Amino acid sequence: MKDFLSKLYFKLRVFAVPIILMAIFVQLLTINNNLSKQVANMFIKAPPYFLANKLIVPILKKTVLGESSFKKNLFSAEAAVVMDGDSKVLIFSKNENLRFSMASTTKIMTALVGLKYFKLNDILTVYEQDIEGVNVGFKKEQKYRFRDVLYAMLLPSGNDAALTIAQNYLDGEEAFVTKMNEAAQSFYLRNTHFSDPIGLTDEGDYTTAYDLARLTSIALKNPTFAQVVSTKHTIISDTLGLEIFSLFNLNKLLDQPGITGVKTGFTEEAKGVLVTSKNESGHTIIIVVMRSKDRFADTNYLLQLVSEGIVYKPIYYPSK
Repeated sequence: MKDFLSKLYFKLRVFAVPIILMAIFVQLLTINNNLSKQVANMFIKAPPYFLANKLIVPILKKTVLGESSFKKNLFSAEAAVVMDGDSKVLIFSKNENLRFSMASTTKIMTALVGLKYFKLNDILTVYEQDIEGVNVGFKKEQKYRFRDVLYAMLLPSGNDAALTIAQNYLDGEEAFVTKMNEAAQSFYLRNTHFSDPIGLTDEGDYTTAYDLARLTSIALKNPTFAQVVSTKHTIISDTLGLEIFSLFNLNKLLDQPGITGVKTGFTEEAKGVLVTSKNESGHTIIIVVMRSKDRFADTNYLLQLVSEGIVYKPIYYPSK
């Protein structure tokens, strides 16, 4: 009897073990199939990257930084930036976060604040004449349309025009400058401060090449600003038609293909400052040079960099 039970146990064990293993295998296979379906459903329900947000960004070829393409030894600007205006991606930078006086590029912000407050046909009164620095020639008590004052400020960089805009603000020049600084904060220009609407006060006016490029990218989205800074020449007059001015843009680079603006600047402290925008293959490129010995030559070097070395690639990121 004992032998019989021992043999029976052995036979049951021999047959039962494969059956148990087979059952476990079938169960694992079922679990695996269910998990695969769940994972597949997750990917079907979740948007893949090619269906998510897409951003086109510029990439600089390493080869263009060679001496033949970009002559660093001849580049005099102490700070410079090349920025893609849409993505705000920096393509090239040198001391982009160092603060410097911005000179008459201050008038970019003066124009933006003025455009927010005044209508183009609003009548402005001239309260002061013979301002320090460059003047268009406005005379006290003359009246001009805001549109014409804007051209007078941004093309020949008339200080009398900039002051006229600020002084015609509801609460006066000081309140206008406050609005300029509030706008800088709202644009997240953390290293920018204005103390006048002209750019004469070197100690109180400062920005960085990076902030100035960001400010310009915002300003260019205003169609009136973009139109004015791209204009090479225009004629304006006072409201009576008695005083006529022929205005020429100080930006010598406007004659080059694709150049669309923006603003020059110079003081003894700031040295040469130049902000330039270029339409490159459907993209807006913004170039800033600060404290330059030759702002136009420096900008041309950077324009060469842009034309030779930028390719645009898409990047994808999921929606929030």
